[in-house]
Amino acid sequence: MQRVQATGQLAVAAHGGRTRLERLFQQGAAKIRMPVTAAGPLEAILINTAGGMTGGDRLEWEIGVGADAAAVVTTQACEKAYRSAGGVAHIRTSARVAAGGHLAWLPQETILYDRSALHRRLDVDLAPSATALIVESVIFGRRAMGEVVTTAQFRDVWRIRSGGRLVHADAIAFDGDVAGQLSHAAVAGGGTAFATVLLIAPDAEERLDQARKIVGEAGGVSFWSLRGDAQAANGKLLARLVASDGYDLRRRLVPLLGLLNAQAALPKVWST
Repeated sequence: MQRVQATGQLAVAAHGGRTRLERLFQQGAAKIRMPVTAAGPLEAILINTAGGMTGGDRLEWEIGVGADAAAVVTTQACEKAYRSAGGVAHIRTSARVAAGGHLAWLPQETILYDRSALHRRLDVDLAPSATALIVESVIFGRRAMGEVVTTAQFRDVWRIRSGGRLVHADAIAFDGDVAGQLSHAAVAGGGTAFATVLLIAPDAEERLDQARKIVGEAGGVSFWSLRGDAQAANGKLLARLVASDGYDLRRRLVPLLGLLNAQAALPKVWST
């Protein structure tokens, strides 16, 4: 059977007060497009032309943001993990952000179908003075489409470093009876969608109260100081959102990202 083996690489740098493309590499089903923007960060849209992932597929994205550059990276549409006939699909994303740089990693949701198997990993290395806004969202079947996920396998691992020091580690795992696991009050309380949002920036704490108002009781928001020789004065704001479905999730996620993404508005593909 044919399997997706795809890699996309993007590097941007600051020149003349604007962030401009420095390097672009595309292989297989991984494509990258950059809409014309009048000002602000460079915007890049990642596209998986295979239309989704299934067992045995591998997709890798590599992102580099140069000193004082800023980039917003999103996806053309929701990534989809289809039923696996055997094996696991893998998506790996790695990013490096140099001094004074900013990365907004804002992919649209990942939709998991019944009997899918997806392992995902995100590695981000920030210079001490670099900042980042990171989001990953997951929907276990679209209720509006009558999709029900009873069995699936999903792994999501984050490793975020600032100044070479690990400042955030995250690991989420679902296996087997997904519907039963999501029904637990300590997991999703019967919801089928959730998102994790991480902001690393000097002014992260200033947005804590407003972020909590947006998230409400179906989730939570916390802040930690990262003060130290390696992290300068950066702080870490972490939000978890749980929702009954994808529509309810976006209803709170979009304004939350709007609050935290001070560098630019959300990419237009989020509203098309």
